Amino acid sequence: MQKGNIGVTTENIFPVIKKFLYSDQEIFLREMVSNAVDATQKLKTLKEKGEFTGELGDLTVRVNFDADKGTITISDHGIGMTEEEIDKYINQIAFSGVTDFLEKYKDNANNIIGHFGLGFYSSFMVSKKVEIITRSWKEGSKAVKWSCDSSPAYEIDDAEREDHGSDIILYIDDDSKEFLDKFKLEGLLNKYCKFLPVPVAFGKKTEWKDGKQVDTDEDNIINNVEPLWTKTPSTLKDEDYKSFYRTLYPMHDEPLFWIHLNVDYPFNLTGILYFPRIKNSLELQKNKIQLYCNQVFVTDQVEGIVPEFLTLLHGVIDSPDIPLNVSRSYLQSDREVKKISTYITKKVSDRLKAIFNEDRKAYEEKWDDLKLFINYGILTEENFYDRAKDFSLLKDTEGKYFTFDEYKTLIEAAQKDKDGNLVYLYATNKDDQYSYIKAAQDKGYSVLLLDGQLDVPCIQTLEQKFEKSRFTRVDSDTVDHLIQKEDKPKTDLSDTERDNLSAVFQSQMPKFDKAEFIVEVNALGSEQRPVVITQNEWMRRMKEMSRYQSGMGFYGQMPDSFNIVLNSDHRLIKDVLSNFKSQIANDLAPIEGEIKGQEARLAALNQKTEGKKPEEITQDIKDDKANTQKAIDEQKDKKQQLISDYAKGNNIVHQLIDLALLQNGMLKGEALDKFLQRSVELIK
Repeated sequence: MQKGNIGVTTENIFPVIKKFLYSDQEIFLREMVSNAVDATQKLKTLKEKGEFTGELGDLTVRVNFDADKGTITISDHGIGMTEEEIDKYINQIAFSGVTDFLEKYKDNANNIIGHFGLGFYSSFMVSKKVEIITRSWKEGSKAVKWSCDSSPAYEIDDAEREDHGSDIILYIDDDSKEFLDKFKLEGLLNKYCKFLPVPVAFGKKTEWKDGKQVDTDEDNIINNVEPLWTKTPSTLKDEDYKSFYRTLYPMHDEPLFWIHLNVDYPFNLTGILYFPRIKNSLELQKNKIQLYCNQVFVTDQVEGIVPEFLTLLHGVIDSPDIPLNVSRSYLQSDREVKKISTYITKKVSDRLKAIFNEDRKAYEEKWDDLKLFINYGILTEENFYDRAKDFSLLKDTEGKYFTFDEYKTLIEAAQKDKDGNLVYLYATNKDDQYSYIKAAQDKGYSVLLLDGQLDVPCIQTLEQKFEKSRFTRVDSDTVDHLIQKEDKPKTDLSDTERDNLSAVFQSQMPKFDKAEFIVEVNALGSEQRPVVITQNEWMRRMKEMSRYQSGMGFYGQMPDSFNIVLNSDHRLIKDVLSNFKSQIANDLAPIEGEIKGQEARLAALNQKTEGKKPEEITQDIKDDKANTQKAIDEQKDKKQQLISDYAKGNNIVHQLIDLALLQNGMLKGEALDKFLQRSVELIK
């Protein structure tokens, strides 16, 4: 028997392994099974080289557990180890046998995954004792047993084993007993090992017999040794890809389409990326792409390997060239990773462009689902716009699709403002904004439908990319002012008439939580509506952007601001003004006269004290100014009350306000009921 200490630099190596080296305890099983697969792949390589002349036999890796004994055993029929190799590769932590093996057989080595040097020691995360019973493939080798009890001390002794290969026996620690459960182990094997290149058996398949599930003689193989991404794309059919998608994501709808990655220079990368159908924001989930290293599951945290906008995709990426830390649990920052990310972006872009060019009609049918990924890429990937502009589409409210250049050509003649800016009109909801869309179309304008989750945030980027262009929602101004061809026509009302008309309507505007209404008077033409509600493009867009961008929360807290535009050219607005004058003009005249007089007095007092320091102004003048301002405020309050009392009893004012609110979906509950009753009364 040989005894000794494992070659490490610290006595505390096992606590380090147990707590810090690996990101998650459960990956011990991945490492153990992966090592067994490595050993098997090595034997196959030796057979191909003619160095191993025996029969390969059954190469299945087997995983078994014994809850009573508290053990998990991983067995392979692979290359095995001699006592000298155990001393070199097991007793010297971080000196991986795979490194030597790869160097010797680099031209035809089968997929070797254990080139990290520390995989075996993950077993001590869950074990109080580990045993290796192994026999080398080399002729004349004898079986040996290595054991270690979570301390640097180990023992090597003779053992019994008929054939080459290894059994790794883990004596599970008391605080890790949850791993001695069939369903737990089966779940971990399915997560990490379901695509390993060597068959992995976990117990036997069962069948229903005599009222219970019983074991059969057939191995329960938990993996597919030739997953779809390892096959040549030309040999596969659409149904193959769809079937594989259902295997990966059994609860998801059929994907839009997919991209098969297959490159061996300047790095090795294979995989399949699927574009899923996304119905709502709840489905905007990342971490659906699985990263593999030679068919061993590594992680689904693929940021860094896959550009951010493509993390919304589903599928598999497999590469032995992706650098990982010693536990294979986190991607390392590396220049090669950036190259891979750039390649994936290019491959996806090329595929989308090809689909667009090959069958534009089919591409357009998928666009409403696809544009989320494209917009996300334009927003998050600095150079993606330059690729995407060739296959990005704009859809109008009639359901027609255009490339960026096609749409620019379509609207160039009719939709330039007086400053030469091309104005892209858009709606976000075809039904809610119907009347605004129709008004714009009646003037010969085209209106885009931007109803996707990231359409509006993407506007900012498109405005920067498009030359002398801006986007304006159809309800952000009156139709004549959406695209300002000339200076706004002035109303023929006096300042006093405009102020009084605004005050009448302002006094009757409803009180909404986090919303404010600003009334203004404009000449819109006698054919336009009497009252129109608009919402400033810039302020509304800032509020919408605050939902997507950090640092813009200030805008999100601001109330919605709506403009109530009174059309001074419309007969009904003229009637309100005329009625207002006939009803309360006489009552208002002395109040307005008093206000003007007091304002003149205040102006004279301000002129008298202009340029003087506060201490140079007498108390009498200060008091006089305060009393004058108080008198002005009192008269204005009196005027406001008089106007409010008048407006409160004017059904036309209320009806016009409610019609505008109704048009914008803002008339509800009691207010809607009152509107309906008033409408019936007015019809009588």
